[in-house]
Amino acid sequence: MNRLAVLSIAVGATLMLALTGCKPSAPPPQIFKTQTDALEKAKGVEQQLQQAQDRAKAAEEDQQK
Repeated sequence: MNRLAVLSIAVGATLMLALTGCKPSAPPPQIFKTQTDALEKAKGVEQQLQQAQDRAKAAEEDQQK
């Protein structure tokens, strides 16, 4: 039993040393950044168009009253 305890401590210490020696990886490259930026811009334009349509509809309803 004593050898098992020593072996498990040795294996644990080795794993800890191995893991602490690893450097954090660099963030992944943003391959589709231009596409995602264009998509976000399009979503903003869509929202503006929807708001303009809502205002026009409200104005039309006010005129009919």
